[in-house]
Amino acid sequence: MFGLSYCVCLKPSVSKGEQFDDTLYRWNLQFFAGEEKTEDATPRKLQQARKKGQVARSNELSTVVTLLTGFMALKAGGSYVLQKLYSFFKYSFSSDRLHTVLDEVSLSQIINHTLLTIVSIFIPIGLAILVVGFLVNYLQTGGVFTLEPLKVKLDRINPLQGLKRMFSAQKLVDLFKAVFKIVGVGLIVWNTFKGQIFPLAEQGVLHPPIQLAALIWQLMFTIVLRIVMLLLALAVFDFYYQRYQYKKSLKMTKKEVQDEHKQTEGDPKVKSRIRQKQRQFSMRRMMQDVPKADVVITNPTHLAIAIKYEAKQMAAPQVLAKGEGYIAAKIKEIATEHQITLVENKPLARTIYQTVEIGEFIPPNLYQAVAEVLAFVYKLRQKR
Repeated sequence: MFGLSYCVCLKPSVSKGEQFDDTLYRWNLQFFAGEEKTEDATPRKLQQARKKGQVARSNELSTVVTLLTGFMALKAGGSYVLQKLYSFFKYSFSSDRLHTVLDEVSLSQIINHTLLTIVSIFIPIGLAILVVGFLVNYLQTGGVFTLEPLKVKLDRINPLQGLKRMFSAQKLVDLFKAVFKIVGVGLIVWNTFKGQIFPLAEQGVLHPPIQLAALIWQLMFTIVLRIVMLLLALAVFDFYYQRYQYKKSLKMTKKEVQDEHKQTEGDPKVKSRIRQKQRQFSMRRMMQDVPKADVVITNPTHLAIAIKYEAKQMAAPQVLAKGEGYIAAKIKEIATEHQITLVENKPLARTIYQTVEIGEFIPPNLYQAVAEVLAFVYKLRQKR
């Protein structure tokens, strides 16, 4: 892991005067250790993990944001909720309702009225929580939907794997979060009661019901807001920790990266052999086209370019083959065998070799120079 090599040396008993060779009994413990995962996950592995539903997501963040949303929605619509509740209780405890004979029709009306009141109060709040909860999870996961986590996996019921997860770093972090919540919430509630409730109880002053309800609501808002702020700080920590843990869990060994590269891009050795075969095939085909050339322009020893031109069929002269070194010598050898004229022109040979590929036509800026070479070749043919 740290680049160190440890050895265990087992030394058997030897007779007196006998020299002991300990190299046969040295064991390198590094061979027993697995390869360390030091490489970041490749895009392909990240995509496969997303298909399996493995994404970095903080449950703490989702819970805190939805809790804060629900409470803020309740505070924003507090007057509406109080009005609905006041109308409900006023209707429920009215003289007409209290003297109503309970039968099937009246009981059905009471249930319908109660359900309608509850729905009208809590649907706006519940809708706000639902939308915000969906957005928070979508922003964290990118909208992953898969049934892969619902599949039965044997390692989930494996006792050894269960013990391993029980003593993992994730469980320690979960324990820290649980203790942090208990201690933090307890301190907030105690300080709030100590600073506001206890002094109010010691005064022994009776408040009107409306004023008392307002005081209780304000106290609840203060407590919940402080708890939410505390949990929000914990949620931010959990969010970054889950991202770190997610990246760490997907790390790969160098061999895994190489194997994946072979699967996606192909084995480099195989690709090298394919490219070599392609070069050999193109070389063979190029050499087969040399006898069709009209002239071979040389450097004279380093470069050779075979050119063909048919006035009735071509708009410009065409490069059939070119090469340097051994290939140039091979081109000149084939040209000599087929009695193709070799013309030495160093600047022209160098320019064509650097600017024109095999199978391409001569560019207009070289028409004049190539035409002079072809004219010279045609004159030699007429003399022959």
